[in-house]
Amino acid sequence: MHEKEKIYRKDTEMVHGGQHHDQSCGALTPPIYQSSTFVFDSAEHGKGIFTGEAEGYVYTRYANPTTDVLEKKMARLEHCEDAAFFSSGLAATMATIFRFANTGDNIIADDVLYGGTHGMLKNDIPLLGIEVRRCDTSDIEKTRSLIDGKTKLIFSETPANPTMKVVDIGALGELAKSVGVPLCVDSTFATPYLQNPTECGADLTLHSATKYIGGHGDVVAGVVCGSEELVHPIRVKRRVTGACISPFDSWLLLRGLKTLGLRVKKGTENAMEIAKFLVDHPKVGKVYYPGLPDNEYHEIAKKQMDDFGAMLSFDIKGGMEAGIIVMNNLNIYTLAVSLGDCDTLIQHPASMTHSCYTPEEMAEAHITPGMIRISVGVEDSQDLIDDLSQCFDKI
Repeated sequence: MHEKEKIYRKDTEMVHGGQHHDQSCGALTPPIYQSSTFVFDSAEHGKGIFTGEAEGYVYTRYANPTTDVLEKKMARLEHCEDAAFFSSGLAATMATIFRFANTGDNIIADDVLYGGTHGMLKNDIPLLGIEVRRCDTSDIEKTRSLIDGKTKLIFSETPANPTMKVVDIGALGELAKSVGVPLCVDSTFATPYLQNPTECGADLTLHSATKYIGGHGDVVAGVVCGSEELVHPIRVKRRVTGACISPFDSWLLLRGLKTLGLRVKKGTENAMEIAKFLVDHPKVGKVYYPGLPDNEYHEIAKKQMDDFGAMLSFDIKGGMEAGIIVMNNLNIYTLAVSLGDCDTLIQHPASMTHSCYTPEEMAEAHITPGMIRISVGVEDSQDLIDDLSQCFDKI
């Protein structure tokens, strides 16, 4: 085996895994092949590529050398055979659903999901004649009760956005395998640095690569990882829908992956310190962070994650009005949606990322009016705590 093909410890894998120096000129960083179209050596070569008898590139909507490097690296980091990148996380989700479900089929999806996913499953997928059945997928028997002969996919998210619910991937995966239905897990919050769902029992792992994989708030992308048998048809859906990632965005994600471990470790350390501060503050109600020993999901998270991540939520006493005071008086925190940046981002799910939920759906998903979600960045933890403290003093 070539020295570069060895599997290293995860911090080394983030930097070197799946990447080689450019063979044509020795460039340390993979080149950006910013080309829509690729030239054939001959008519016979072009025909061979289209029939699959020859290797080569045709068109960036099909495949691109920069994206190929990224996909090989991401598959390696998720301990999978293959990975397919898309122009967004929602594009990756939609292509995955289309891969398995057709008109007349149904899929099962968790009741707590990223707001954009929730909206797509609620408003758009049913228009295609695909029924979406929602439930708490951490309740294995409830999930089992919704499965029938037309169920084609189980879709879950862990840790879940924004309640930090943790689903036991192993238990859900056993259920999925027992009924012959694939399980796809959105692992955006955990990143491949902290969690590998396919090793826990999932068939597919999905990420909004916009978040931690990019890490700098400058790219929008998504990825699905799994076996070659499952991922290749999803990649074909990318070609058909045109939801391809650009070569430049692939290059940005390759850059982001090199520092993923450093960013996640620092953000996780900061999140734990902030969670401890919030738990003891008299103006804070419930704190949603699986790293806290008394959190209801702590033991499951310990089992399937290497650490607890840099995302947390909390209920501020005084509800939405108190939350507005907090968010409008912060100095270091950035009031913005998305997550996974170096900057610490703060937002109000009920009026922002999850505003497409009805009040009834929010109550069922345990998204409260006073819930505030924080994507903890890499700043000094004490500065972040002090900034929250001075806001709480204004309530």
